[in-house]
Amino acid sequence: MKIVVIGGTGLIGSKVITRLTAHGHDAVAASPKTGANTITGEGLAEVLSGADVVVDVTNSPSFEDQAVMDFFTTSTANLIAAEKEARVSHHVALSIVGVERPSDGGYFKAKAAQEQLIRDSGLPYSIVHATQFFEFIGGIADTATDGDTVTLPPVSFQPVAADDVAAAVARTAVGEPVNGIVDIAGPEAGRFDEIVARVLESRNDRRRVVADPAAPYFGAHVSERSLIPEEGSPHGEITLDAWLEASAK
Repeated sequence: MKIVVIGGTGLIGSKVITRLTAHGHDAVAASPKTGANTITGEGLAEVLSGADVVVDVTNSPSFEDQAVMDFFTTSTANLIAAEKEARVSHHVALSIVGVERPSDGGYFKAKAAQEQLIRDSGLPYSIVHATQFFEFIGGIADTATDGDTVTLPPVSFQPVAADDVAAAVARTAVGEPVNGIVDIAGPEAGRFDEIVARVLESRNDRRRVVADPAAPYFGAHVSERSLIPEEGSPHGEITLDAWLEASAK
């Protein structure tokens, strides 16, 4: 099976490529680095020739509201058009838990617009909803820092390892289209501020984490369950403690 991974040179994409290749699939990494650009459309016809499945794990280089909306709508529209020309039989996209819930955050709105384009495309599809990655918790802290204080909302949080996300995306890519959502979250839930504090402490980061219910998350105001999946959703295997131990080596 030929599976083209758009964004295949990034964190998740490269892990997906490794997993698919190990299972005998012809997994092709596509990105501007390899000559395939979803914004301009350059190289898409060539890389998608003969593809059975396309996996989209791209991300916007800017999180500014209009820029992120323009990225996901333009990129997805160009990709869908190229897939139809190539007669691709399964479109898989990585998205985030909570997109279907009302949000005032620009990033969430852009991902919701991307998902709507996929649903309206007529292509068989599967959308993987993941919670936030362990790997990005440090970056979350940075965006919420003022001086030596990190301010975050004390809502439920269930982050997941990038390896577990990649495994879920790869499984979905080789399966039948679900024409709906596949969730993946970490095996443990806790409070957002407390989990971030654990990660900072493990890195001997002296910043103080403060809980504030009014604090935004990448510009969005979130409620208690905004960032976690529905009960009973599939979980990854890697715990936060195991990931912290491995990442410290």
